[in-house]
Amino acid sequence: MKLTINTSFPENGSSQSLLILVDSEQLQNTTATYQINNLDTLIEASQFKAALAESLSLIGQVSQSSHAALIGLGKVAELQPAKLAKIAQTIIQATQKKFKQISVDLNQLPQEFHYLFALFLTQASYGYDEYKSKKNEFVLEQIDLIATHSVLTTEQLQLVQAVQNGQNLARDLGNRPGNICFPEYLAEQAVALAAEYPDLLKVTVLDEQQMADLGMGAFLAVSKGSERPGRIISIEYQSERSEAPVVLVGKGITFDTGGISLKPGAGMDEMKYDMCGAASVLGTMRALCESRLPLHVIGTIAAAENMPSGKATRPGDIVTTMSGQTVEILNTDAEGRLVLCDTLTYVKRFNPALVIDIATLTGACVVALGSVLTGMFTPDDKLAAELETAGQDSFDRVWRMPVLDDYQEQLDSPFADIGNIGGPKAGSVTAACFLQRFTREYRWAHLDVAGTAWNSGTNKGATGRPVPLLMQFLANRVQSNG
Repeated sequence: MKLTINTSFPENGSSQSLLILVDSEQLQNTTATYQINNLDTLIEASQFKAALAESLSLIGQVSQSSHAALIGLGKVAELQPAKLAKIAQTIIQATQKKFKQISVDLNQLPQEFHYLFALFLTQASYGYDEYKSKKNEFVLEQIDLIATHSVLTTEQLQLVQAVQNGQNLARDLGNRPGNICFPEYLAEQAVALAAEYPDLLKVTVLDEQQMADLGMGAFLAVSKGSERPGRIISIEYQSERSEAPVVLVGKGITFDTGGISLKPGAGMDEMKYDMCGAASVLGTMRALCESRLPLHVIGTIAAAENMPSGKATRPGDIVTTMSGQTVEILNTDAEGRLVLCDTLTYVKRFNPALVIDIATLTGACVVALGSVLTGMFTPDDKLAAELETAGQDSFDRVWRMPVLDDYQEQLDSPFADIGNIGGPKAGSVTAACFLQRFTREYRWAHLDVAGTAWNSGTNKGATGRPVPLLMQFLANRVQSNG
């Protein structure tokens, strides 16, 4: 879907519908721009209050457009991003099956919300019908944003659209079933992306023999239970600059049964989403290629399938990681940290400026933060502040959680250097503390997206988070570096 920004409604444009955002306390000012027939009568007859996302049809009442409507903002002084997202959803739901091109008047929306509103429109327009015989009848292709004054630039709109395409890729991958989307498939997707952008991307794929040669005992302890072999996929993006790279590491468990520590059957179908961290890395790499941000970024994906079989790892088994540390596997359903720890050791060879890992790691984080905030763990105050700012800028927010040495003793094992779980207390924290043991040689942050990368329930599906956060973080780095 294409977005444009204009200072006025195009007199001879192809827009099929005009939607005017109105402040409930500025209703009468609506007539200043558009000649709306009988507006007072319409408002009185309909009892239209311009409440949040409330609409008033103006069919035949606006000279500039045969189809028009007022969309309520509520009291603009009380407007918040979450409310704005609801308005965007209302607009998309009302138009995407009816019109090819629409215009949205933003003049009563404060300028500081223009960027987020554009982003929310793209997010609301997503639909997934890949495996349905009856496809979505979406026809909306273009939205023209109208504002006499706006801080929203053409470059920012290009970034929004890059984020949209990257987030949509992440959602598509997260929604695909495990019999389609498995480790080798993720590697194929990375290779295909590099073929699309050969001037920007280079892909390296490690197979299980290469992992064994590197001593990745923790990773292989997970993948060996499946007939689908594991893969470590690195995608290098380099545009203009050759500085030390930002490295993104994504957990890519393409299906998680729990292994021998088998999960309950109810809801196990949703465990295809355990690769949403990897999906967000692929989505971010696509968005980078489309935006062409002048950065050096490497996305690395730890892709495996966690299955029970005669070859699967048993609780109590001890493995040696690539770092040389030994791990007692107390629960095979704590597999994400096992594939990540070896991958986090592997990426040291890139001499990273910093590393951010993204993982649907713990149910404990869902309990703590629900689906609103992503758990962020880092001992680096500056990195934490940068991620928090990017989260606010993109409304893909994080909440800093502790990663303190005080919790490390919960991971002590009488038989190995470390256990892969730390007991029932502070589960998301001890998971982060486990990863920290493999990241002490570089700047690092861990994002636990178990609650934010996926929606459960009747509207279950991948959200594509944290692609907006990661892209905003990278865009902010470009801005701060000049």
